Amino acid sequence: MSARPFDELVTDHGAMVLRVCRAVVGPHDAEDAWSETFLAALKAYPDLPAGANVAAWLVTIAHRKAVDITRARARHAVPVERTPDEPSRTGRPEDWDGDLWDALAALPDKQRQAVAYHYLGGFPYEEVAAITGGTAAAARRAAADGVKALRAASRRGELEGAAP
Repeated sequence: MSARPFDELVTDHGAMVLRVCRAVVGPHDAEDAWSETFLAALKAYPDLPAGANVAAWLVTIAHRKAVDITRARARHAVPVERTPDEPSRTGRPEDWDGDLWDALAALPDKQRQAVAYHYLGGFPYEEVAAITGGTAAAARRAAADGVKALRAASRRGELEGAAP
């Protein structure tokens, strides 16, 4: 049995990887992380064992690329006059609720990664722990704390929106 064509992997998992990248590195660097993830995956794909969990493999690569981007961002300041995060009509993640992304970006790294990998990537806590390091219980706790913080931010937003 031959391996699936790589473009099918991009089609099947591209949106999920982009959501995870966006949640982990933010809207400015998400597409770069996504591109670097699939470039690295393309190079390594011939050596991927048959029966491997492709989604987990791609998210692991995305996690490593996100770490690389975060480290590079810390070394280079890029001043911008205005953020390019504006609503899109192309069905891309930029169409999502900006307040939610802002609240997600404000979470500590472990919580943001656990929320992204579990809730956006759909991975069980054991795989989240394998990607981020630590235990499944710690990943579950970080995701729960992250969701609790997102709910609190949502409630605060509703209160501000209801003010006269």
